[in-house]
Amino acid sequence: MKYRHLFFDLDHTLWDFETNADETLRHLFTQHDLQRHGIAVEKFIQVYSDINHGLWRLYQSNKITQQQLRVTRFPRTFVQLGLREEDSPAGISEQFTDILPLKSAVFPYTYEVLDYLQAKGYQLHLITNGFRDIQHIKLNSSRLTNYFQEIVTSECCGHLKPDARIFQHALERTGATASESLMIGDNLECDVLGAHNAGLDQVYFNPEKRRHFNQITYEISCLSELKEIL
Repeated sequence: MKYRHLFFDLDHTLWDFETNADETLRHLFTQHDLQRHGIAVEKFIQVYSDINHGLWRLYQSNKITQQQLRVTRFPRTFVQLGLREEDSPAGISEQFTDILPLKSAVFPYTYEVLDYLQAKGYQLHLITNGFRDIQHIKLNSSRLTNYFQEIVTSECCGHLKPDARIFQHALERTGATASESLMIGDNLECDVLGAHNAGLDQVYFNPEKRRHFNQITYEISCLSELKEIL
C-alpha cells in the first residue's frame, strides 16, 4: 500500500455538522419561543450559520479565542436579525454546546467506508480543530470512536490547522511518516493546503462540487469514492 496512515477531519467530512446544527437550532428556536420576535426559523438558522462560519474563520486564524467564539455568536445573530443582544436567551450558547454533540448524523457511506479501510489494514486517525471535549462526545454519539487509533485536536497540541505543526504533531503521535500518510478533509485551506505544506498527500472532500483552482492529490464528492483511491 502506498499509504498506511489515513488522517480524517471530523466536522463536514464524516460528522454532518450542518444537519446536526440545523436540528439543534430548530430545537432551541422552539424551546425559547423565538417565533414571538417575528423571526422565521429558517432565517434564524441562516443568520446564525453565516455568523458562526465567520467567527470560526477568525478562530482558525488565531484572531479570537474559543471562549469569544462561543459567547459571541448568538448575541450577534440576534443583532443581525434586527433585535437586541439582550433578546438572546440566557444560556442558549451553553445549551447549543450541550445538545449539538449528542446528534449523530454522518455523511453517506461513512460507516461502510471506515469498515472497508479498517479491513484493508489502514491505520485511521483524526486531526480536528474542534474543541476537545465536544469532539469526543460527537464521536461517541455517532459511534465513530472505535474506528480511530489517535484523535489529535488543536487544543491538545496548541496549533490549529492549517499550521503545519499540528500535522507534524499527528505524525509524531502516530509514528507515521508524511510519505505514507494521507489527509482527508473538506476544507481547502485547513485540510488540503495545511497537509500539503506539511508534506502529506491530500483528499479534498467536495460534496457540493465547488469550483476551485487548487492543485490537490485527489478530489471526491462522495466518501464511497475513497474505495477507488485506497
